[in-house]
Amino acid sequence: MYEKVIKRIIDIVLSGLGIVFAAIPMAAVAVMIKLDTPGPVFFRQKRIGIHKSYFQIIKFRSMPTDAPSDTPTHELKDAKTIMTPFQEKIRKYSVDELPQLFNIFAGHMSFVGPRPALWNQFDLIEERDKYGANDVKPGLTGWAQINGRDELPIEVKAAYDGEYVRKQSFLFDLKCFFRSFFKVATAEGVSEGGPSETEGQSGE
Repeated sequence: MYEKVIKRIIDIVLSGLGIVFAAIPMAAVAVMIKLDTPGPVFFRQKRIGIHKSYFQIIKFRSMPTDAPSDTPTHELKDAKTIMTPFQEKIRKYSVDELPQLFNIFAGHMSFVGPRPALWNQFDLIEERDKYGANDVKPGLTGWAQINGRDELPIEVKAAYDGEYVRKQSFLFDLKCFFRSFFKVATAEGVSEGGPSETEGQSGE
């Protein structure tokens, strides 16, 4: 009942309000992106949704347009060297994730759930299968994100995603949601081009 009905209602209401209240800040970010580097404001990428379906995730573009489009950030050599200071900043504080409010409103994602894997992250997808983590809607944030974020190896990340599947409830989602604000504010667990990042935005 909670996962299929109540959670979806909460997602629609909160994402709708978020889109309205964040409209001006998002417009400001869009202008700064256009002024910072040539290229589109938004970046779309094929991701894994519930039951291993596909959807196009939406983010603010935070890398040069000639960076690889389907490569996890940790696999890019010296990822920081190809980003501008502005791009690095919006990634560090997850500002680039704001357009995913539209993904949530459309039903591709939820506010809380396993972060959606890239379509070609077969090792992560396979590991999540062990825990049933591919059979819940992916989230803007999740239990793995607040327990290590980019620093987690795939096996640990998938295990945390499995723990989320077992514990999923209104109170647990609330815990994940509010603890995420602290993680974002402190940029804890963020690594660009690090050896253990398993999910991150692709190099665009």
